[in-house]
Amino acid sequence: MGSQFVKIPQATFEDLQMDAGVLLNKFNPATPDIKDEDIITATTGGVQITCVPTYSDLGEDVDNCPNNTKELKHLDGWEVGLSTTALNANKETIKLGLGAADIDDQTGKITPRVDLAQSDFTDLWWAGRKAGGGFVACKIINALSTAGFSLQTTKNGKGQVALEFRGHVSIEAQDVVPMEFYSTEA
Repeated sequence: MGSQFVKIPQATFEDLQMDAGVLLNKFNPATPDIKDEDIITATTGGVQITCVPTYSDLGEDVDNCPNNTKELKHLDGWEVGLSTTALNANKETIKLGLGAADIDDQTGKITPRVDLAQSDFTDLWWAGRKAGGGFVACKIINALSTAGFSLQTTKNGKGQVALEFRGHVSIEAQDVVPMEFYSTEA
C-alpha cells in the first residue's frame, strides 16, 4: 500500500539534464548543430541560470485584506541571469566579462569604456543534452556583464575568469522577458 508514495515518473531518466553544457554566442533550436566557433569559452564548475520573478502585493496596505491575495498579486518583472567560470582568457572572453570595453585586434589590447554602448548587450545561449536524447537550452536576451571582471590565478593551475550576466528588457520590446527556454525530446 505504501509503495505508491515511493515512485518516480517513468520519464525521469530521459528528462535528466546531463553534463555542464556549453555557453554559446549563437544557437538555433530548430537545427541544434553546434559549431566550434559558436562556443564562447570552456567553463569549469558548470553554469548557473536564474529567472526569478519579483512581485508586489497590491493589498499589503489595505485594511482587512489578507496577505498574498491572488487577485491583488502583481508581477513587477523578472531578474534574469547566467553565471559561470571561464577558463579561456582570450580577447573576447575578457571583453565579455568587462561589459563596456573595446578590442584592438592589432595589438590585442582590451580597453574598458566609461560609456555603455548598445552593442555591449548581446544574446547568449546555454545548451545541454538530456539523458534520453534531445536537449535543454536557454537564451538570455540583451545580456550584459554586471559583476565586472575577475581573473583568479593559482600556482601550477589554470586561471579562471568569473562571468556573470543579466538579461535586459529592451525599450523597443518592453513586454518581452529577456529569457527563453527550450526542452526537446530525442
